[in-house]
Amino acid sequence: MTSQVERRALITGASSGIGRATALACAQAGIHLALVGRTQSKLDAVAQEVANYGVEVKTYSVDLAQVIQVREKIGAIAADMGAIDILINSAGVGYTGSLADTALEDWQHVLNLNLTSVFQCIQAVLPQMRQRQRGTIVNIASVAGYQVFPDWGAYCVSKFGLVALSKTLAVEERAHGIRVVTLSPGAVNTPIWDTDTVQADFDRSKMLTPEDVAQSILHTILLPEHAVVEELKLMPNVGTF
Repeated sequence: MTSQVERRALITGASSGIGRATALACAQAGIHLALVGRTQSKLDAVAQEVANYGVEVKTYSVDLAQVIQVREKIGAIAADMGAIDILINSAGVGYTGSLADTALEDWQHVLNLNLTSVFQCIQAVLPQMRQRQRGTIVNIASVAGYQVFPDWGAYCVSKFGLVALSKTLAVEERAHGIRVVTLSPGAVNTPIWDTDTVQADFDRSKMLTPEDVAQSILHTILLPEHAVVEELKLMPNVGTF
């Protein structure tokens, strides 16, 4: 499926996992891209793949965990691109540990990256979207935003908060022609399972792939502007994990 209208999307967490897969899916649909991530070399590698589809692509190294700077930096990216039609908030961090043993620094890091940075990215692009009376914001939440799992407390809180943020935003921005999508996948086979902050042993072969999620994202953003999928849960057919 190819977009018939020239559009520009900003994707956070674009260097790997769901973000990378979404960048490739959007490029195949003819959507120009601003790729945001922490590691420039990884972003450049994705940009080289994306360039094969003939779309405009720019990369921006931003540490979204430094929430005090996020709104300003994302706003500058939006200005550099000329306009952002689609914001896809894919960046996030996994974390396991009982609430009793979760350090305050870890708690704040999870909420900063999974929730507050999304809030700041949204605030950065809303003025442009409101001015043009159109735009689509996709927030990648999780099934952990609807049900809790032991030893995933900080992560669940961040995703429950993200779901609430998305739902509130959807209600507030309808009058401005802005669509808000909350996409909540079950377990996805991404590098999150290889990080130091996640201690879990699941059969990753039965998980969703990043490409599964990317195709669902693409479906929501290519709908006619008068239609919106406000909430979508995408699950492996074997269950949550």
